[in-house]
Amino acid sequence: MDVSFENAEAKFGPRVALKCLSLRLSERRIGIIGLNGSGKSTFSRMINGLVLPSSGRVVTNGHETVSQGTHVRAAVGYVFQNPSNQIVLPLIKDDIALGPQSRGLNKQVTDKAVRTVLERVGITHLAERRAHELSGGEVQLAALASVLVTSPDIVIMDEPTNQLDLRNRKLVERTIHELAENVIVVSHDLALVSGFDRVLMFHDGELVADGSAAETIARYRTIVA
Repeated sequence: MDVSFENAEAKFGPRVALKCLSLRLSERRIGIIGLNGSGKSTFSRMINGLVLPSSGRVVTNGHETVSQGTHVRAAVGYVFQNPSNQIVLPLIKDDIALGPQSRGLNKQVTDKAVRTVLERVGITHLAERRAHELSGGEVQLAALASVLVTSPDIVIMDEPTNQLDLRNRKLVERTIHELAENVIVVSHDLALVSGFDRVLMFHDGELVADGSAAETIARYRTIVA
C-alpha cells in the first residue's frame, strides 16, 4: 500500500469535511477512529476516489484519484457501513460474480473465482442464500467477498462490527485479521483496531493524532471522557 495525501482538502459546499492534510500511508493494518462527523469516513473515501479532493491531491498506489480513478478503484475495495446496500442481486453467489463479470471474465473463470472467495471467507454455505436471510456478520462477510473477488491491493471497511452481536463481531474480527490484503478500518470499535500497525484519529475535520494504536486510542479517550 502506498497512499499519499498532498495538501488535500475536502469541502461539501461551504462545509470543510476534511481540512488540508499531507501524509503517507504504507502500513499493512491502519485504523481510523473519531467521533461521528469527525471526517474519518471522508478521509477513507478519498483514498479510493469516492470523494475527490477540493484542493490538493490524493495518490493511491501511484495513481491520482481525480485523473486515474479507474486504476484507483481497481486497487481499492470498499465495504460500506451498511453492507447490505451494496449487495444488489438476490443470491449471494450471483452478487459476488458481478465483479469478475464486469471485467469481462467468462462464466467458467467467474464461477471458479466465486467458489474460491466463498471458501476463503468461509461462507460457501451462504452461496444460495439471499441477503435479507443473513445475520449482520454474514452480510459483512458476503460484502467482503464481493470486494475480494476482484483482487484489490487495499480493502477499506467502514464500521465492520457496528451493531453486531459478540459472536458475529468475533467472526468478522478474525476474518479481517487473516486477510492477506492491506486493510484500512474505520471504526468506533477500539478493541478491533488496538492491534493495528498505525491508528489515525480525526476530530472536527482535522487529523489530531497519528501513531501507534496505544498512543492514538489513549488520545481519543481524552476527547470522549
